[in-house]
Amino acid sequence: MQRMVVVGGGVMGCMTALELLQRGRQVCLIERRSTGQEASWAGGGIVTPLYPWRYSQPISALAEWSQVQYPILCSQLQGRTGIDPQFSECGLIWLDHAEQEDALAWANRQRKPIVAVDQDFLYKQIPMLAPGFAGGMWQAGLANIRNPRLMIALKARLQQFASFTLIENSSVSSLQFKGERVVGVNHTQGEQKADAVVLCAGAWSGDWMAELAIDLPVTPVKGQMLLYKAAPGWLPSIILHESRYAIPRRDGHVLIGSTLEHAGYDTSTTEEALESLRASAHGLLPQLADMQPVAQWAGLRPGSPEGMPFIGEVPGLDGFWLNTGHFRNGLVLAPASCALLADQMTGATPDIDPAPYKLEGRVSLR
Repeated sequence: MQRMVVVGGGVMGCMTALELLQRGRQVCLIERRSTGQEASWAGGGIVTPLYPWRYSQPISALAEWSQVQYPILCSQLQGRTGIDPQFSECGLIWLDHAEQEDALAWANRQRKPIVAVDQDFLYKQIPMLAPGFAGGMWQAGLANIRNPRLMIALKARLQQFASFTLIENSSVSSLQFKGERVVGVNHTQGEQKADAVVLCAGAWSGDWMAELAIDLPVTPVKGQMLLYKAAPGWLPSIILHESRYAIPRRDGHVLIGSTLEHAGYDTSTTEEALESLRASAHGLLPQLADMQPVAQWAGLRPGSPEGMPFIGEVPGLDGFWLNTGHFRNGLVLAPASCALLADQMTGATPDIDPAPYKLEGRVSLR
């Protein structure tokens, strides 16, 4: 049985591990802290790019494949583990968007169910919406996932495989080589031999690759979020306006996000972000002004040029693979990205053309 090591326990690492396990491989996942506690825990869980019409076809291809698979995956996870990731088809409204004409033209070309809606629709769908919005766009059925629950379910599912090993609170320090082939890793708790190694280190991937004299353009981009608690069903749908969104959870929690900050690896929350997010919350949903936020947190996205991920084998390093650089769309693109990577690693024919995500021509060797 082939042995695989996956470095990084976020959504990309966990779904990569699951794909490989389901294809009969032995997998060891190594996470420097606790599984699923970084960006995968911190994000909003909307199962679409915020502005899908802005993205290139390769990103759209990953998003479309993943959107089809998510309800199936969540049902399977709940059935296997008893943990419900709370996949909720609540729909999304883009409010008074300046790109509406372009967005609707894109939706028509791509046969996406995004439609223009008027003011009456807005206030019937979202009665507590702040006054003054004239119209927008609506996509019924668009879903969100409660991503912390998704990560708990993924971890539980992985641990059901006899061929799976989880090593937490251990940092991978270096690769092991036999000639030019990667044959394992060294980490703070020991070493792990492998037939292949996959780096799914998210925002840390660029610095990690720099140790190998490879310039991978993946950098941390901080995002801060606020959480409110309302009654279940109070906010029926996701709303998005001027890069800020409100996301409903089944139990009445409402997420407000998010900031976009280039602050290195700092994950502290700030008063400035608190005030900015509160202003956005009150501007969208005035009743939130009567509530105090129940939590504020920050996560680090793996920023990359145009948000295009790196999925494939590293040139010149046989047996070393990447699945990283998804920027704001890690959870959105994860099922497709991880299936595509596993297809390549196991010699299967991918459903999606792997060429746009390869490293060749996109990274510089020092």
